[in-house]
Amino acid sequence: MKARSPRVLIYSHDTFGLGHLRRCRVIAQALVAHRPETAVLIVAGSPVVGSFNYPPQVDFIRVPGVVKLGADTYAPSNPGLSLEALTEIRAAIIEKTAEIFDPDLFLVDKEPLGMRGEVGPTLKALKGRGTRLVLGLRDVMDEPSRLVEEWTRKEAFQAVEEDYDDIWVYGLPQICDPLAGIGVSAAVRDKAVFTGYLHRQDEPSGALPDRIRIDERPYVLVTTGGGGDGAMLVDWVLRAYERHGDIGVRAKILLGPFMDSQLQTDFQERVKRLEEVDAVTFAASIEPLFERAAGVVAMGGYNTFCEILSFDKPAVVVPRRQPRLEQFIRASRAEELGLLRTLSEEEHGDASAMAGAIRSLPAQALPNTAAVPGILAGLDRICELTDRLIADRRSSSSPKAADAYRAPKTGTA
Repeated sequence: MKARSPRVLIYSHDTFGLGHLRRCRVIAQALVAHRPETAVLIVAGSPVVGSFNYPPQVDFIRVPGVVKLGADTYAPSNPGLSLEALTEIRAAIIEKTAEIFDPDLFLVDKEPLGMRGEVGPTLKALKGRGTRLVLGLRDVMDEPSRLVEEWTRKEAFQAVEEDYDDIWVYGLPQICDPLAGIGVSAAVRDKAVFTGYLHRQDEPSGALPDRIRIDERPYVLVTTGGGGDGAMLVDWVLRAYERHGDIGVRAKILLGPFMDSQLQTDFQERVKRLEEVDAVTFAASIEPLFERAAGVVAMGGYNTFCEILSFDKPAVVVPRRQPRLEQFIRASRAEELGLLRTLSEEEHGDASAMAGAIRSLPAQALPNTAAVPGILAGLDRICELTDRLIADRRSSSSPKAADAYRAPKTGTA
């Protein structure tokens, strides 16, 4: 009997911004490009999950969304639901999806138990089926003391110790070890593998807005990620162009779909008065914009960092420090390694500092000159690990199925 095609279920913790969803999507794309017979299903709550392109083997289920009010404080997007009811609905959808889809591997992004513990029942159910349970962590979570408090409050340490079979860290220890200093056991450390960062390619991930033109003279790309906390960066860049007309290079600003609508309107009005600047709220296809940019000005989010490395662009990063130190830790260490330059939020009042940073971008060293071994090996490593874990899982129940899975690949890879 022909072995069943491999199945991977991915949970995207996406209560704020685009980072979690975009990371999960690029992993899903890599898995099906590596083995076209693989089926991947992403469970996400992002309102823009349908704005991206997906290969035929990748699909998604959107659970009801939430709005993040602060660190670990949420409200339902639908005002007719209580947060408790919404969490119960989300948990039920996730568990039922896992039951029917019956994945070989369940990959959970960042939050060991999901939002408000909603993934816990699914972990228990799938563990009983022998599904391989993998926790995917970005390179930097937070300052260790803060992460200890957060994981203790969320009862995440027990899940990491008892439920998960493997931990994939999407980065390198030269930048940060997210498990260092938080008191995890040697058994947990043994589960962890550093994959390297996730390489991005110049392949459109969605529609490119007509208002963003990419076939013109050089420009600096200014990106805020989801934009929910990107107003300070946009204001700083606009003031640089308003007060220094001799910067010498255009700016293309991506405001982000989650930026406050009034702020978006205000920024667009300011942009209209600047010949050297244009802006758009959201571009699902950010890859072509990175590819053609002369440089990048950005916040310090994980996906933006991967794109800076992948497209080898000189970058100025303004990392946020709240509600967590993740961006600051990543950007500071990357600067020490010669991968980018940082500006501090505290310099926000100085328009000339931003103008000078933008003006200096063309002469700034490119990231690849730092020559950090394996820095962009993440997707290849994840595909190798997935092959191994699924084969091991199937060999424990059916040697013939495992042999079929290990057989030479056919078709496009």
